[in-house]
Amino acid sequence: MNRITQLFNIKYPIIQGGMIWHSGYKLASAVSNAGGLGLIGAGSMYPDVLRDHIQKCKKATNQPFGVNVPMLYPNIEEIIQIIIEEKVPIIFTSAGNPKTYTELLKKEGRKVAHVVSSVKFAVKCQEAGVDAVVAEGFEAGGHNGREETTTLSLIPNVRRNIEIPLIAAGGIALGSQMKAAMILGADGVQIGSRFAATVEASAHDNWKQKIVDTKEGDTQLTLKELAPVRLVKNKFFYELEEIYKNGKSIELLTEKLGKRRAKRGMFEGDLEEGELEIGQSSALIDEILTVEQVFQKLLREFEEADFSKF
Repeated sequence: MNRITQLFNIKYPIIQGGMIWHSGYKLASAVSNAGGLGLIGAGSMYPDVLRDHIQKCKKATNQPFGVNVPMLYPNIEEIIQIIIEEKVPIIFTSAGNPKTYTELLKKEGRKVAHVVSSVKFAVKCQEAGVDAVVAEGFEAGGHNGREETTTLSLIPNVRRNIEIPLIAAGGIALGSQMKAAMILGADGVQIGSRFAATVEASAHDNWKQKIVDTKEGDTQLTLKELAPVRLVKNKFFYELEEIYKNGKSIELLTEKLGKRRAKRGMFEGDLEEGELEIGQSSALIDEILTVEQVFQKLLREFEEADFSKF
């Protein structure tokens, strides 16, 4: 038992990232059933779809689960209301001010964590009254912080500036990395990319195989002018690069991005024209596993990582 397992009433201090187009009820419930904390990713769901996934998750697990809510998305008020109505016990918020909904959710008896990429915002989270902070290094996939601070540097710096429980995220796919993050001061870890390449993830099989095939250097952080995001270097990515070479027009970048690129790539499996969001830890992922197999592997690697010999 540690502060994260006690806070969320889970067996292992392992949180599955609430990734868009990956984190439906099947993935979240499987993670919770395995002893971690599964999160439904509200960012790619209309409110009625989110409610449906929450209700199905309740039937699929009797363990705690949560919802990840990116606050920059539309329908945010309706999404928060659904979470309250459906009595979701744990909420992870991101991409916004932690003060906005923390007080309301805590009055409703919910546990709240907020995702940050810097010490400055970790401190603001603590001041806002959140129960835990997720500090995410820029190795992570998907939308990212602008600071480009690595997990290795971020975690010990955040740890010495806050007192509340700390969850490390960004680039973690192995049990040895989990142990290293905890040695650096984290109480637990949030893992995204490794759970994206699982049988239970709702992403397209083409995309899951692409994650397995991705090597070191195949991803890059881009679109800082809009919302920084780490992408696989595919046809769509290189077309963005051409826009940068020709003058970095915000209008052209916005037009090129469009509204369905992420769904097209990760959910529908278009590996050339789609937006493919994944972290640097994809280079460490070499097979598609079930969630149960991922947990077995993580826990075995954690136990086998013996740093005392140094």
